[in-house]
Amino acid sequence: MDAPSDWRVGLIRLVLLSASILIGCGGFVLFLRYGAADGLDVMDVLRAALILVSTFWLAWGAVQAFAGLTTRPRQPARHDGPLTSRCVILVPVYNEDPAATFPRIAAMEASLQRTGMAAHFHFAILSDTRDDATAEAERKGLHRLLALTGAEGRIFYRRRENNRGRKAGNIEDFITRSGGAYDLAIILDADSLMEGDTLVEMVRRMEAAPELGLLQTLPQIVNARSRFGRIQQFAAAFYSPIFCRGLAMMQGRTGPFWGHNAIVRVRAFAESCGLPELSGPPPFGGHILSHDYVEAALLARAGWQVRVDDDLTGSYEEGPENMVLHAKRDRRWCQGNLQHARLLTAPGLKPWSRFVFVQGILAYLSPVIWLAFLLCSIAAPLFVPPINYFPIEGWRWPVIPVSQTSQAVALAICIVGLLFLPKLLILIDAGLRRRAAGFGGALAAARSVGAELAFSALSAPVFLMFNTRSVMQVVAGVDGGWPAQARGDGRMTLTEAWQASSWIVISGLLGGALAFVLSPALLPWLAPVIVPMMAAPVIIAWSSAPARATLYQTPAEARVPDVLELDAAFRNAWATPLPGSRIAAG
Repeated sequence: MDAPSDWRVGLIRLVLLSASILIGCGGFVLFLRYGAADGLDVMDVLRAALILVSTFWLAWGAVQAFAGLTTRPRQPARHDGPLTSRCVILVPVYNEDPAATFPRIAAMEASLQRTGMAAHFHFAILSDTRDDATAEAERKGLHRLLALTGAEGRIFYRRRENNRGRKAGNIEDFITRSGGAYDLAIILDADSLMEGDTLVEMVRRMEAAPELGLLQTLPQIVNARSRFGRIQQFAAAFYSPIFCRGLAMMQGRTGPFWGHNAIVRVRAFAESCGLPELSGPPPFGGHILSHDYVEAALLARAGWQVRVDDDLTGSYEEGPENMVLHAKRDRRWCQGNLQHARLLTAPGLKPWSRFVFVQGILAYLSPVIWLAFLLCSIAAPLFVPPINYFPIEGWRWPVIPVSQTSQAVALAICIVGLLFLPKLLILIDAGLRRRAAGFGGALAAARSVGAELAFSALSAPVFLMFNTRSVMQVVAGVDGGWPAQARGDGRMTLTEAWQASSWIVISGLLGGALAFVLSPALLPWLAPVIVPMMAAPVIIAWSSAPARATLYQTPAEARVPDVLELDAAFRNAWATPLPGSRIAAG
């Protein structure tokens, strides 16, 4: 889609930000009125401030969904003529299993062959693998990949001697050494898959818009098997397109880069996206971990347009199969986003790029703020002065403070509404516009949404604790590094889940005990948080088990995309010991 005009983007930003701030201020006022029932104290003001920030953040996510529901994709600038660009598809790998990664490359190559445009595309496998045995498997796998595809001369492999700069450094190394041979580069992850038609369409859109430096697609999660994985897969397919459309309308020419399944103009990237090494040791110094946000900001600073096109389909990835793997991956993202605090005052950045950094920081601080609010609420009775029932001198009758329970209920309804209402509105919209047909129909989609909401409510306190631990580790100076992604089915036993989350159970028990001693009236309000914390091992183990195929259906399951079928076929061929086996591309 063409980016909206500057005035329209500015208006959308103003409306959404104003609405979010007003909702946050409303939460602040409601809580102050509730706290004033027994006389305001410093703890009431502190809790009201925490509510303001937390409610603003919830509202900010909700209004993006509302924006997505009230707009439609715009027609992109494109052409239907012959391609004129040379494009390289970059596949960075880091201690990945070639038997999983290389068949994906074969599938994309076969899909490109079906478009008739494969000659315009090369593949570059950029290995940062540190394990020599895996590296040897990669080298052997390259020969098998070439035998499967017949694409010798268009698929290349190189392994770096060191992995300085990690993924960003890996890509920078290629751009510096070999980027001059190409006009465009499509950046993938090791688990990425893209349809040949989508790859070609991205090139067409880049060729039609010379000012476009980066075009981001919205990847859909596929191949999930566990309950947790399929819930994430369903949410990505059902909710994310609406949120992404709101994001596209709001960010305009200063859009996002999520590090993969995107196309960049090589010259723009080479001229604009050299990343500094931050002074000091990790986690706040050293190499920039969440490089993608920074690269998008640098492109925008240089005057290039950065855009997300939510209408582009055929872009896929895989996700973690259990909550612990998700939390481990999130630990790296947490460190990367908090590290962006060092870049908020970097010279020349667009104001919106700085705000995007603030959003990323708030995304990880918000759960900590909620936890701080809960702890302050438990401790609040220690700071409440004795109630004076005879505030009027000489008045013989006691003055009973007016109950402000209605204010607390109104605030709770507001918070729950911000969490659940956008998803319910998306469900209604999907039914009205018949988008629900791809999810098994309106009734099946409603069941899946209901189950997803229930699981979100149960898992949120567990993720809150994982997130809080990540933030505390970063603040304490603990470097999480860049661990290799764990693949596989992700099944966890109850014992394994207990080992990973026993500290959450203990935290829940301590929190419940403190509430019972200090604020017993709060226990019913805290139960939705404390009970899931105490049940964390059960939730983790249960959600890692295989899911029923009838729940959380997605369009990619109702009609399997061609590139996924090709991927499955090439995986089978990869497991066949006979050398030289081939699969027809047509």
